[in-house]
Amino acid sequence: MQFAPLFPVIYRLLQPTFPKCLWNGDRKSKAIALTFDDGPHPQYTPEVLAVLDRYQIPASFFWLGACVNRSPQIAKAVCDRGHWIGLHGYDHRSFPMLSPTALRESLAKTQAAIYSACNLPPEQVRDVRPPNGFFTPQTLNLFFEWNYRPVMWSVVPEDWVRPGVNTVVQRVLQQVQNGSLIVLHDGYDGGQDVAATIQILIPKLLQQGYQFVTVDTMWQQIPKGN
Repeated sequence: MQFAPLFPVIYRLLQPTFPKCLWNGDRKSKAIALTFDDGPHPQYTPEVLAVLDRYQIPASFFWLGACVNRSPQIAKAVCDRGHWIGLHGYDHRSFPMLSPTALRESLAKTQAAIYSACNLPPEQVRDVRPPNGFFTPQTLNLFFEWNYRPVMWSVVPEDWVRPGVNTVVQRVLQQVQNGSLIVLHDGYDGGQDVAATIQILIPKLLQQGYQFVTVDTMWQQIPKGN
């Protein structure tokens, strides 16, 4: 069973309940963010980079520390192009299932892997997206205590179950609006199709007048109190 139709409903319910998370950007702006979870991957991430290079599109990548350690050269190639880097945990374990100590260690180990591969200091890598979008109020309180910024989503086409490139594209196009924060995957689940997906999706979104920005830019653009 695919849950793609439920994600817009979940978003509408959770976004006002947890307003300190980044769920979307400025709804008055045509700026949108294209984000990728679960990488870097030795094959799929370079394919994504090739498409982003073609259209000169900035994106944001939420990485697993274990994958960074396995593919440090790929991680560096992403950073060298100026894309924004965030954290997705060390090995995709659900954050609410971890003790505070284990959660902090997972994030710190991922920051360390990124520093080793890309020379990005930990204080520059503090955006966190929980695996599977699962979090609790306690999880968020820990993020704030440790000076991390929680990043969520507003468009989730469920590409990780591989419903087909055209289906993923149509789901995004049906949901996208000003300030949308789009989630795709360049890891082992869903990464097989991601380059083909964005090759179709990016020009269509550009034709609709959207501008691509990083998650960091989106944080800066959202009105206070949004």
